[in-house]
Amino acid sequence: MRILLALLVAAVVVPAKPVIVWKPIPFGAQRRAEMTQYAARHYGLHTWRLEHPKVIVEHYTASNSFSSAWNTFANDAPDSELHELPGTCAHFVIDRDGTIYQLVPLNTMCRHTVGLNWTAIGIEHVGTSDTSILQNPKQIAASLRLTLWLMHRFGISLPNVIGHNESLTSPYHREHYAPWRCQTHGDWTHVDMQTYRARLAALARSEHVAVSRAGGPVASSC
Repeated sequence: MRILLALLVAAVVVPAKPVIVWKPIPFGAQRRAEMTQYAARHYGLHTWRLEHPKVIVEHYTASNSFSSAWNTFANDAPDSELHELPGTCAHFVIDRDGTIYQLVPLNTMCRHTVGLNWTAIGIEHVGTSDTSILQNPKQIAASLRLTLWLMHRFGISLPNVIGHNESLTSPYHREHYAPWRCQTHGDWTHVDMQTYRARLAALARSEHVAVSRAGGPVASSC
């Protein structure tokens, strides 16, 4: 009876929404049109809207300040290979002091992970390595709380919280532009994400928040 009661309590516990500072980058009609064209080319989708996201991707900025990351994402500069717009962006940036900034509405696609932008929320962390973020108590605490809240809000399972470096093994990865099908990045490696997911699961347990463990990585053809 006690076990059943505990399961019922866990099932209804909603994680608290962390404090989020709204700091939008320019994302008007022109950039939305660019995002629609990008989605059509890379995913066969004719929309700029992010609907029912299934993945959360963790990144780091490879820079030392929030302002640097914000300026990069706000610039809307074309990429160096295809000279394609829109420019890169992420939904959230977490500063070293734990401040969470939101740059883009959650119903909007951002270019942060090749093959997954169509269904992924991007979280950037100010820093130059996975280790530096994992060892920063304020920053990692904010990251875990934000991620847990997003998981609950959108029904995203623990295995679908991934690092950018794990993108090719996501079951949701798809990329119509052949030269990019095996493109990924080095940030948030599998080893470091194992640590991250373990800490995320521990936070969920401590707050009696139920998280799904459905799904998981698939073999990559790359």
